[in-house]
Amino acid sequence: MKEINKLLETIDYEFRDRDLLTTALTHSSYASEHRLGYECNNERLEFIGDAYVDAVVGARLFEIMGKAHEGVLSRNRADVVCEESLAEAARNMGLGDYILLGKGENSSGGRDKDSILADAFEALMGAIILDGGFDAGKKVILEMLGGKIDLAVKGKLDKDFKTRLQEKLQEADHRARIKYIIVDEEGPDHNKTFTVELRVNDRVIGSGRGRSKAKAEQAAAEDALTKDR
Repeated sequence: MKEINKLLETIDYEFRDRDLLTTALTHSSYASEHRLGYECNNERLEFIGDAYVDAVVGARLFEIMGKAHEGVLSRNRADVVCEESLAEAARNMGLGDYILLGKGENSSGGRDKDSILADAFEALMGAIILDGGFDAGKKVILEMLGGKIDLAVKGKLDKDFKTRLQEKLQEADHRARIKYIIVDEEGPDHNKTFTVELRVNDRVIGSGRGRSKAKAEQAAAEDALTKDR
């Protein structure tokens, strides 16, 4: 693992309690492999960070988009705090280099998995807030996600293809039956790729692949929207 001070320089925050930082960077696979207690992995801090990241981003969007409808604010927040977006922010920080992973997870490319990076990002933000208070966490969150917020406000970060497609289809026919069907799974349990078909009233209108079911569904919705242009 790289020298941790480089990460602290990147986020411009110094921990008073370094144990919190260590916990934020400890994946469950490492904790399990080393027989550490559940409280030693980052899942509890992720729970805290998830709530605070949502709150900080939501408040910032509310402040910037003074006249925006609640639905627009919710969609923009979802785009900023989605797994893909948080994983990208984590990569920009070089966070993957500092995560403690079990041998199996490490050998299977865990340091670059969106899910692990996004969870570690949230856990780190949760640790900062517990260590230094809400204002300290808010400062780092806005620094790390400010660019994403700006793109969302400009309408350039909309990744929720499922919602866009559903609104489009139900505007044309409110009775439309939309289903996402998994038609194939490839790879071992820890590294699967899913293929999904998008069916509307039992007619296939799109398909997509992804490293999770949610990503495959988004890819299928994007495929359908692209075909409809």
